[in-house]
This record gives sequence, structure tokens and C-alpha cells, in this order.
Amino acid sequence: MPTNLPDVVLWSIPAFVLLTVLEMALHHFHPDEDAAGYEAKDAVTSITMGLGSLVFDLLWKVPIVAIYTAVYELTPLRVPVLWWTVLLMLLAQDFFYYWSHRGHHVIRILWACHVVHHSSRKFNLSTALRQPWTSLTVWPFYLPMIACGVHPAALAFCSSANLVYQFWVHTERIDKLPRPFEYVLNTPSHHRVHHASQGGYLDRNFGGILIVWDRLFGSFTAETERPVFGLTKNIDTFNPLRVATHEYAAIARDVRKADSWGERAGRIFRGPGWQPGRTAARTAAPAQERTG
Repeated sequence: MPTNLPDVVLWSIPAFVLLTVLEMALHHFHPDEDAAGYEAKDAVTSITMGLGSLVFDLLWKVPIVAIYTAVYELTPLRVPVLWWTVLLMLLAQDFFYYWSHRGHHVIRILWACHVVHHSSRKFNLSTALRQPWTSLTVWPFYLPMIACGVHPAALAFCSSANLVYQFWVHTERIDKLPRPFEYVLNTPSHHRVHHASQGGYLDRNFGGILIVWDRLFGSFTAETERPVFGLTKNIDTFNPLRVATHEYAAIARDVRKADSWGERAGRIFRGPGWQPGRTAARTAAPAQERTG
């Protein structure tokens, strides 16, 4: 049982604080007029969402750990925790993260969780802390790893490492990196595209640590024009409770107004921009119409 794996997020908190303060100082003393920059209310909301997610994640952890443990005990497979198997587990976790992330953009009930992270019109290191309070929708995507014998604690370590890596890509202060890094890794340039609200940038660049998954599965777009951050229909609130729940409320309203069970199912399980009567070809792109 892997009991000696470090708590990556806990050890990274001082770096998170230091780097965020440093970026704030850079924006203040050396402003970039084209950058979205910082806004006090927005940054406070992002930090509040991050602190709240720590509390709610503890609640969701109870049933998730129970399910993972049951699956782990049922499978005869075991993956030992060695330096090279940890690298393979990190690779596998990043692969399943890609599909989890992509799923949370194209299925509305999952988007209701993930929309929180996209709800800021700013893009800075505090945005990385704007995390959802309903992350109970994520765990099914990693069941294959548990079924293959990866211990739940090892999966938690890999997920934490992935989360920590993604902190630094939430910035406008770093331009494009040398081509080999841009080709393989998720970088600030790639992640700016992911957070943009322009039509050509929507639902692109889902990778966590590696961007190669997007290149392989057709969801990669390079940064060309300057991104406009936020949702296609912004929510205009700094209230953490509304930020956390606004899309669930919108789904409930749409379901109440629906004329049939088919429409009700579509409002929940199709893309965020789905409307009754649209063809499949038209519902693919507006997974797009991200409402607030």
C-alpha cells in the first residue's frame, strides 16, 4: 500500500501564494495594457472558490474512496509503486484527465460542474484556484486505472501532481515557449486558448500536462489572435454560491420548461448549447454556447 507518497498540493501552497503575489506585483508595476490583468473582486472570488473546493472535496472523497477501494479489492491486478510505474501512472492519469475534461465540456450536466473554472473574465494565477464545489462528477473517468490495479492513493497522488502542474499555465505573463515544449506540453499559450470565448477557440486544448492528446484526438488549436476570456454569456456576479451553482439552476429552469422527456434528457445530457430540433451537425460546435 503506497503510504509514503507526498501530498503534492499541500507542499505546493507556499509556491502558489508566492507566484500569485509576484504576478500581481508585475501587473501593478509593469502592466500589459492588452492583458486581462487582475481585479480585486474577481481574485477574491477565485480564491474563495478554491478554499470552498477543499472543503467540498473532503465530503465527496468519502463515497469516491469507498467505490475505488471496492473496485481495487475486487480486481486481481496490482501495480507496484516504483519510480517507473509512477511515471506510467502519471501518463495514464493524464490520458484519462483529457477525456474527463473533454466530457465536462460537451455534456451539460458535467459542464455545470466545470463552468465554474471558466467563469472569470480574467486569466491569471488566481484563476487556477477557481475550482468547482461539485467535483463528484469526475471520479468515473478514472475507474479503469483502479480496475487495472492502481491503488487509490497512487491515483490521488497523480491527480494532485496534474493539478499542481496546471497552476502555472494560467498566466498571460509567459509568451510561447520553444517549439519542442509547445508541441508536447500544455503551456500558458495553449491554456489561454482553452479559456477563451471566441468561436474558433471554444472547446479546444483539453490536455492537463500533455498537449499531445489534443493533437492525437483532433481538439488542438494554436494561439493566434488574443483570447477574450470568460463565457460566451457571462454571469456578472462575484457571489461564490451563484458561481458554484448557476448552471445547475439554468438546467433546472430549462427542464421545467421542456415539452417532452426527450427534450428534458437533451437539456441535461447533450451539449451546453443544445436546443430542440437541432441536427447533430449543429449541436457539435455549440457545446459552445456556454451560458451563465
